[in-house]
Amino acid sequence: MIELYSWATPNGHKIHIMLEETRLPYHVHGVDIGRGDQFKPEFLAISPNNKIPAIVDTEGPDGKPISIFESGAILIYLAEKTGKFMPKTVRGRYETLEWLMFQMASIGPMLGQVHHFRAYAPEKIPYAIDRYTNEAKRLYGVLDKRLADRPFVAGNYSIADMAIFPWLRSWERQGVQLSDYPNTKRWFDEIAARPAVVKAVTVLSEVHRAEMDAKAREVLFGATQYQRH
Repeated sequence: MIELYSWATPNGHKIHIMLEETRLPYHVHGVDIGRGDQFKPEFLAISPNNKIPAIVDTEGPDGKPISIFESGAILIYLAEKTGKFMPKTVRGRYETLEWLMFQMASIGPMLGQVHHFRAYAPEKIPYAIDRYTNEAKRLYGVLDKRLADRPFVAGNYSIADMAIFPWLRSWERQGVQLSDYPNTKRWFDEIAARPAVVKAVTVLSEVHRAEMDAKAREVLFGATQYQRH
């Protein structure tokens, strides 16, 4: 059984998708990051960086429980556990890992910044908004070029696609028009229609607040985030 500690965010949905695609049995523990659940000692014990998602596999590789944090590491672990969505060849494996790292190093951080400065920052800073909006468009362009001659980013559908897809679901908030990137749009629409993905993006959605209140803003972006826990 996979004990999943998560929330309805792009990083959370990466793991929700993988678990639904592999049909591994899992139990969800909602970690309300707007209320500070990520700072509770029991969560920090498995995710010391106080970020979701994290998992505990009660049937780890040696038969004993194992806990894993960081969404990229979780995706690799689940791919290796199930033998799915990761190529068997060395060349294919590293091609997939390249694009997984592209998401971890570029898509996630840069689109996270554009979300912050366009929607959450207490003051509108034109330089920051322009910088990160332009970087978002550049990254969409990189992806669009990659998808010009292949159906998925690493050839076959893989954990790399699962990692990138959830971050593009909010393209409007990133100052991007998805229709400007036809290859990416084709890829996005195909993944969005997969039954496992349709189910995965509803995980915890019923408890995910649509609006960020003052307390959540302080917890996520204020002094609480920088205290030693």
